[in-house]
Amino acid sequence: MIGKLDLYRVFNVVSRNNSFSKAAEELYMTQSAVSQSILKLEKELEVQLFYRTSKGVVLTNEGKLLNDHVNSALGMINAAESKLLDFKMLKNGELCIGVGDTISRYFLLPYLEDFRFKYPGIRLKILNGTTSDIIAFIKSGAADVGICNLPIYDEHLEIIPCKEIHDIFVCGTKYKKITTKPVRLERLMELPLIFLEKKSNSRMYVERFIRKKGLHVSPAFELGSYDLVMDFAKNNLGISCVIKEFSEEYLNRGILYEVLLEEKIPSRSIGIVSLKMVPLSRAAEKFVGSITKPR
Repeated sequence: MIGKLDLYRVFNVVSRNNSFSKAAEELYMTQSAVSQSILKLEKELEVQLFYRTSKGVVLTNEGKLLNDHVNSALGMINAAESKLLDFKMLKNGELCIGVGDTISRYFLLPYLEDFRFKYPGIRLKILNGTTSDIIAFIKSGAADVGICNLPIYDEHLEIIPCKEIHDIFVCGTKYKKITTKPVRLERLMELPLIFLEKKSNSRMYVERFIRKKGLHVSPAFELGSYDLVMDFAKNNLGISCVIKEFSEEYLNRGILYEVLLEEKIPSRSIGIVSLKMVPLSRAAEKFVGSITKPR
Protein backbone atom coordinates (compact mmCIF):
# COMPACT_ATOMS: atom_id res chain seq x y z
CA MET A 1 0.00 0.00 0.00
CA ILE A 2 2.74 2.46 0.96
CA GLY A 3 4.50 1.84 -2.36
CA LYS A 4 1.31 2.66 -4.26
CA LEU A 5 0.51 5.90 -2.38
CA ASP A 6 2.28 8.15 -4.92
CA LEU A 7 0.53 6.29 -7.74
CA TYR A 8 -2.84 6.86 -6.07
CA ARG A 9 -2.07 10.56 -5.76
CA VAL A 10 -1.31 10.74 -9.49
CA PHE A 11 -4.46 8.75 -10.24
CA ASN A 12 -6.52 11.16 -8.14
CA VAL A 13 -5.22 14.24 -9.97
CA VAL A 14 -5.74 12.64 -13.42
CA SER A 15 -9.33 11.66 -12.53
CA ARG A 16 -10.05 15.18 -11.29
CA ASN A 17 -8.70 16.80 -14.47
CA ASN A 18 -9.77 14.08 -16.94
CA SER A 19 -6.45 14.75 -18.61
CA PHE A 20 -2.89 13.49 -18.41
CA SER A 21 -1.48 16.81 -19.62
CA LYS A 22 -3.36 18.94 -17.06
CA ALA A 23 -2.45 16.49 -14.30
CA ALA A 24 1.19 16.73 -15.37
CA GLU A 25 1.07 20.53 -15.06
CA GLU A 26 -0.49 20.36 -11.59
CA LEU A 27 1.97 17.72 -10.38
CA TYR A 28 5.02 19.34 -12.03
CA MET A 29 5.69 16.08 -13.89
CA THR A 30 6.07 15.25 -17.55
CA GLN A 31 3.03 13.88 -19.33
CA SER A 32 4.99 10.72 -20.04
CA ALA A 33 5.73 10.24 -16.32
CA VAL A 34 2.03 10.65 -15.48
CA SER A 35 1.07 8.15 -18.17
CA GLN A 36 3.66 5.66 -16.94
CA SER A 37 2.37 6.00 -13.36
CA ILE A 38 -1.19 5.20 -14.42
CA LEU A 39 -0.02 2.23 -16.52
CA LYS A 40 1.94 0.92 -13.54
CA LEU A 41 -1.06 1.25 -11.24
CA GLU A 42 -3.34 -0.48 -13.74
CA LYS A 43 -0.80 -3.30 -14.06
CA GLU A 44 -0.49 -3.77 -10.30
CA LEU A 45 -4.28 -3.72 -9.80
CA GLU A 46 -4.88 -5.77 -12.98
CA VAL A 47 -7.76 -3.50 -14.08
CA GLN A 48 -8.18 -0.71 -16.60
CA LEU A 49 -8.82 2.59 -14.82
CA PHE A 50 -9.28 5.00 -17.74
CA TYR A 51 -10.64 4.99 -21.26
CA ARG A 52 -8.30 7.02 -23.47
CA THR A 53 -10.16 9.36 -25.85
CA SER A 54 -9.16 12.14 -28.22
CA LYS A 55 -10.48 14.69 -25.69
CA GLY A 56 -8.70 13.20 -22.69
CA VAL A 57 -9.43 10.31 -20.35
CA VAL A 58 -12.61 8.99 -18.71
CA LEU A 59 -12.84 6.72 -15.68
CA THR A 60 -13.95 3.15 -16.23
CA ASN A 61 -16.44 1.61 -13.79
CA GLU A 62 -13.51 0.11 -11.90
CA GLY A 63 -11.80 3.50 -11.99
CA LYS A 64 -14.90 5.19 -10.56
CA LEU A 65 -15.04 2.68 -7.70
CA LEU A 66 -11.37 3.14 -6.91
CA ASN A 67 -11.62 6.93 -7.18
CA ASP A 68 -14.38 7.11 -4.55
CA HIS A 69 -12.17 5.32 -2.03
CA VAL A 70 -8.98 7.12 -3.02
CA ASN A 71 -10.70 10.49 -2.59
CA SER A 72 -11.82 9.49 0.89
CA ALA A 73 -8.42 8.07 1.88
CA LEU A 74 -6.44 11.05 0.58
CA GLY A 75 -8.89 13.39 2.32
CA MET A 76 -8.20 11.66 5.62
CA ILE A 77 -4.43 11.80 5.03
CA ASN A 78 -4.61 15.51 4.18
CA ALA A 79 -6.71 16.16 7.29
CA ALA A 80 -4.17 14.29 9.42
CA GLU A 81 -1.28 16.26 7.91
CA SER A 82 -3.16 19.49 8.55
CA LYS A 83 -3.72 18.53 12.18
CA LEU A 84 -0.06 17.62 12.58
CA LEU A 85 0.88 21.03 11.22
CA ASP A 86 -1.53 22.64 13.68
CA PHE A 87 0.13 20.73 16.52
CA LYS A 88 3.54 21.86 15.30
CA MET A 89 2.37 25.47 15.09
CA LEU A 90 0.60 25.11 18.48
CA LYS A 91 -2.81 25.88 16.97
CA ASN A 92 -4.33 22.96 18.86
CA GLY A 93 -3.40 20.24 21.33
CA GLU A 94 -3.41 19.72 25.07
CA LEU A 95 -0.97 20.52 27.85
CA CYS A 96 -1.48 18.84 31.21
CA ILE A 97 0.24 20.41 34.22
CA GLY A 98 0.48 18.94 37.71
CA VAL A 99 0.65 21.63 40.40
CA GLY A 100 -0.46 22.36 43.95
CA ASP A 101 -3.02 25.01 44.87
CA THR A 102 -0.48 27.31 46.54
CA ILE A 103 1.99 27.39 43.65
CA SER A 104 -0.92 27.79 41.23
CA ARG A 105 -2.22 30.85 42.99
CA TYR A 106 0.98 32.60 44.04
CA PHE A 107 3.34 31.68 41.20
CA LEU A 108 1.85 29.98 38.15
CA LEU A 109 -1.25 32.03 37.27
CA PRO A 110 0.56 34.82 35.34
CA TYR A 111 2.39 32.22 33.23
CA LEU A 112 -0.86 30.38 32.50
CA GLU A 113 -2.51 33.64 31.49
CA ASP A 114 0.38 34.52 29.16
CA PHE A 115 0.49 31.04 27.59
CA ARG A 116 -3.27 31.01 27.08
CA PHE A 117 -3.10 34.40 25.35
CA LYS A 118 -0.31 33.28 22.99
CA TYR A 119 -1.70 29.82 22.23
CA PRO A 120 -5.49 29.90 22.64
CA GLY A 121 -5.89 26.63 20.72
CA ILE A 122 -3.98 24.62 23.34
CA ARG A 123 -6.27 23.14 25.99
CA LEU A 124 -4.78 23.51 29.46
CA LYS A 125 -5.55 20.76 31.95
CA ILE A 126 -4.52 21.31 35.57
CA LEU A 127 -4.10 18.39 37.98
CA ASN A 128 -3.94 19.50 41.61
CA GLY A 129 -2.09 17.59 44.29
CA THR A 130 0.81 17.41 46.68
CA THR A 131 4.37 17.01 45.43
CA SER A 132 4.12 13.22 45.71
CA ASP A 133 0.81 13.29 43.81
CA ILE A 134 2.36 15.40 41.04
CA ILE A 135 5.32 13.03 40.69
CA ALA A 136 2.85 10.15 40.36
CA PHE A 137 0.92 12.10 37.69
CA ILE A 138 4.13 12.60 35.69
CA LYS A 139 5.32 9.00 35.98
CA SER A 140 1.92 7.65 34.93
CA GLY A 141 1.77 9.97 31.92
CA ALA A 142 -1.27 11.84 33.26
CA ALA A 143 0.73 15.11 33.38
CA ASP A 144 3.27 16.43 30.88
CA VAL A 145 5.10 18.54 33.46
CA GLY A 146 4.78 19.41 37.12
CA ILE A 147 5.54 22.54 39.13
CA CYS A 148 6.68 21.49 42.60
CA ASN A 149 8.35 22.57 45.77
CA LEU A 150 11.95 21.37 45.78
CA PRO A 151 14.07 19.56 46.74
CA ILE A 152 13.04 16.36 44.99
CA TYR A 153 15.42 13.43 44.72
CA ASP A 154 14.46 11.04 41.92
CA GLU A 155 16.86 9.79 39.23
CA HIS A 156 14.01 9.32 36.75
CA LEU A 157 12.99 12.98 36.80
CA GLU A 158 14.37 16.04 35.03
CA ILE A 159 14.25 18.93 37.50
CA ILE A 160 14.72 22.59 36.54
CA PRO A 161 14.72 25.11 39.42
CA CYS A 162 12.83 28.23 38.33
CA LYS A 163 12.24 30.41 41.41
CA GLU A 164 14.10 30.78 44.69
CA ILE A 165 11.87 30.87 47.77
CA HIS A 166 12.40 31.37 51.51
CA ASP A 167 10.60 29.67 54.39
CA ILE A 168 9.87 32.05 57.25
CA PHE A 169 7.68 32.31 60.33
CA VAL A 170 5.02 35.01 60.68
CA CYS A 171 2.59 36.17 63.31
CA GLY A 172 -0.30 38.57 63.93
CA THR A 173 -0.51 41.55 66.24
CA LYS A 174 -0.76 39.45 69.42
CA TYR A 175 2.77 38.10 68.97
CA LYS A 176 4.24 41.19 67.31
CA LYS A 177 6.53 41.87 70.26
CA ILE A 178 8.70 38.85 69.41
CA THR A 179 9.53 40.37 66.01
CA THR A 180 11.68 43.17 67.46
CA LYS A 181 14.83 41.03 67.47
CA PRO A 182 15.96 37.65 66.11
CA VAL A 183 14.58 34.63 67.97
CA ARG A 184 16.39 31.42 68.84
CA LEU A 185 14.88 28.24 67.39
CA GLU A 186 14.59 26.83 70.90
CA ARG A 187 12.38 29.77 71.88
CA LEU A 188 10.31 29.44 68.70
CA MET A 189 9.55 25.78 69.51
CA GLU A 190 7.95 26.89 72.78
CA LEU A 191 5.32 28.96 70.94
CA PRO A 192 2.09 27.66 69.33
CA LEU A 193 3.18 26.78 65.81
CA ILE A 194 1.01 26.51 62.72
CA PHE A 195 2.23 24.26 59.89
CA LEU A 196 0.94 22.72 56.72
CA GLU A 197 0.08 19.03 56.99
CA LYS A 198 2.92 16.51 57.24
CA LYS A 199 2.84 15.32 53.63
CA SER A 200 3.56 18.83 52.37
CA ASN A 201 7.06 19.17 50.87
CA SER A 202 7.38 22.63 52.43
CA ARG A 203 6.61 21.25 55.88
CA MET A 204 9.07 18.39 55.48
CA TYR A 205 11.87 20.73 54.36
CA VAL A 206 11.50 23.05 57.35
CA GLU A 207 11.05 20.18 59.77
CA ARG A 208 14.28 18.53 58.54
CA PHE A 209 16.15 21.78 59.16
CA ILE A 210 14.79 22.03 62.69
CA ARG A 211 15.54 18.38 63.50
CA LYS A 212 19.16 18.87 62.37
CA LYS A 213 19.40 21.43 65.18
CA GLY A 214 18.36 18.76 67.67
CA LEU A 215 14.84 20.11 68.11
CA HIS A 216 11.39 18.55 67.70
CA VAL A 217 8.44 20.17 65.95
CA SER A 218 5.08 19.79 67.68
CA PRO A 219 2.60 22.11 65.94
CA ALA A 220 -0.50 23.42 67.62
CA PHE A 221 -2.25 23.32 64.23
CA GLU A 222 -1.66 21.27 61.07
CA LEU A 223 -3.63 22.59 58.10
CA GLY A 224 -4.24 21.48 54.53
CA SER A 225 -4.50 24.97 53.04
CA TYR A 226 -1.76 27.58 52.71
CA ASP A 227 -4.30 30.41 52.94
CA LEU A 228 -5.58 28.97 56.24
CA VAL A 229 -2.01 28.89 57.57
CA MET A 230 -1.78 32.65 56.95
CA ASP A 231 -5.31 33.34 58.22
CA PHE A 232 -4.67 31.45 61.46
CA ALA A 233 -1.61 33.64 62.09
CA LYS A 234 -3.55 36.77 61.17
CA ASN A 235 -6.17 35.81 63.76
CA ASN A 236 -3.50 35.37 66.45
CA LEU A 237 -3.80 31.60 66.80
CA GLY A 238 -0.04 31.13 66.72
CA ILE A 239 3.14 31.47 64.64
CA SER A 240 2.78 30.23 61.07
CA CYS A 241 5.44 28.77 58.81
CA VAL A 242 4.96 30.29 55.34
CA ILE A 243 6.84 31.06 52.13
CA LYS A 244 7.96 34.68 52.17
CA GLU A 245 7.48 35.26 48.43
CA PHE A 246 3.85 34.04 48.68
CA SER A 247 3.05 36.16 51.74
CA GLU A 248 4.38 39.53 50.60
CA GLU A 249 0.96 41.15 50.33
CA TYR A 250 0.14 40.40 53.98
CA LEU A 251 3.64 41.42 55.09
CA ASN A 252 3.64 44.69 53.10
CA ARG A 253 0.19 45.66 54.38
CA GLY A 254 1.16 44.99 58.01
CA ILE A 255 -1.37 42.19 58.40
CA LEU A 256 1.38 39.71 59.25
CA TYR A 257 4.85 40.27 60.74
CA GLU A 258 7.98 38.25 60.05
CA VAL A 259 9.53 36.50 63.03
CA LEU A 260 13.27 36.82 62.44
CA LEU A 261 15.39 33.80 63.36
CA GLU A 262 18.93 33.87 64.70
CA GLU A 263 19.71 31.18 62.14
CA LYS A 264 17.77 31.55 58.89
CA ILE A 265 16.31 28.55 57.12
CA PRO A 266 18.31 27.98 53.90
CA SER A 267 16.52 29.03 50.73
CA ARG A 268 15.15 26.44 48.32
CA SER A 269 13.37 26.54 44.96
CA ILE A 270 10.23 25.85 43.03
CA GLY A 271 11.05 23.61 40.10
CA ILE A 272 9.68 22.26 36.84
CA VAL A 273 9.59 18.47 36.82
CA SER A 274 9.29 16.04 33.90
CA LEU A 275 10.39 12.52 32.95
CA LYS A 276 14.02 12.30 31.83
CA MET A 277 13.55 9.71 29.10
CA VAL A 278 10.37 11.16 27.56
CA PRO A 279 10.74 14.16 25.21
CA LEU A 280 8.43 17.07 25.98
CA SER A 281 5.70 17.92 23.52
CA ARG A 282 6.12 21.17 21.61
CA ALA A 283 3.46 22.79 23.80
CA ALA A 284 5.23 21.63 26.98
CA GLU A 285 8.57 22.91 25.65
CA LYS A 286 7.07 26.35 24.99
CA PHE A 287 5.45 26.42 28.43
CA VAL A 288 8.64 25.42 30.24
CA GLY A 289 10.57 28.01 28.24
CA SER A 290 8.11 30.73 29.22
CA ILE A 291 8.78 30.03 32.91
CA THR A 292 12.54 29.61 32.76
CA LYS A 293 13.32 32.62 30.56
CA PRO A 294 13.89 35.98 32.35
CA ARG A 295 10.71 38.03 32.67
